[in-house]
Amino acid sequence: MASESERVTIRIPPEKIQQLHQLVKQGEFDTISDAIRAAIDKFIDQQFAPDYLRKLTIDLPKGNVVELQHLVKQGDSVSVEDAIRNAVREYVRRRVTKAIEKVER
Repeated sequence: MASESERVTIRIPPEKIQQLHQLVKQGEFDTISDAIRAAIDKFIDQQFAPDYLRKLTIDLPKGNVVELQHLVKQGDSVSVEDAIRNAVREYVRRRVTKAIEKVER
């Protein structure tokens, strides 16, 4: 964390606080403050992404995420995010190729 920071007070519903405690208990974060800072960082990164990027948040079934993590461990991609980008790029390439072939007929 930066040496200079500003304190901000927010109200969070009890169920969200419980979930934050659970993340800390699971070892995902050292403290609730760290979890909240990570969420704010992610939000800011999404909102202020460069114009040539559009950051998306997607929900995937846990099984798909596990499969993607396995592919990453095998060296297929450098990260789960990279694997998803590659899959989307390939999907779009195939769809464009099919559309071009239809037009040429």
